[in-house]
Amino acid sequence: MLNIKNIQCNMLAENCYIVSDDSKECIIIDCGASSEAEYEYIDAYITSNKLTPKQHILTHGHFDHIMGAKWVYEKYGLQPTICEMDAETYKNFRNDIQSFGFTVDYDLPPIGHCLNDGDTINWGKHEFKVIHTPGHSKGGVVYYCAEEHIAFTGDTLFRNGIGRTDLPGGNMFQIIQSLRKLTQLPDDTDVYPGHGSKTTIGYELATNPYLDR
Repeated sequence: MLNIKNIQCNMLAENCYIVSDDSKECIIIDCGASSEAEYEYIDAYITSNKLTPKQHILTHGHFDHIMGAKWVYEKYGLQPTICEMDAETYKNFRNDIQSFGFTVDYDLPPIGHCLNDGDTINWGKHEFKVIHTPGHSKGGVVYYCAEEHIAFTGDTLFRNGIGRTDLPGGNMFQIIQSLRKLTQLPDDTDVYPGHGSKTTIGYELATNPYLDR
């Protein structure tokens, strides 16, 4: 069974997830931590639960989801994993964050591994399938655990909403096509988005105007 800890990070209330199972291995999804308090909270959770971080995987390359990559690398020795099509966005971190009126005085670590649609992430006793979901960004992905019907959707799908398509690399037609992929998942799939609260595929099909089958 997956244990999922959601930690809201940075000025945009981005959801960083620490996901573990009874192997005591864990993965970090989208570490957007940007302050000492956030770093300490994440590490305290990992330490108190005696977890071993194995991978840092990203749903996409926008700055609010990757701000903590430097800290994760320095603390746990993990280089981030990201879709190949968002690699350049990741590398342009400083320009991306400056375009929103923020500045940073550090660089991010190099990418450790690039993913493509259909790849799998294996860790502990679980496997995540990579579903490429462009539209919010060129290389947005969803991580889906078929065994437990759980999807980490980044900024593709939110509770009662979807990700912006007016940013560089965004495309409304593409995100609608990506959402149609997600509607093929079981209705009872728990959705853990990049911002906001948890939802399900069934609930979004019933209430979200952007989804249909």
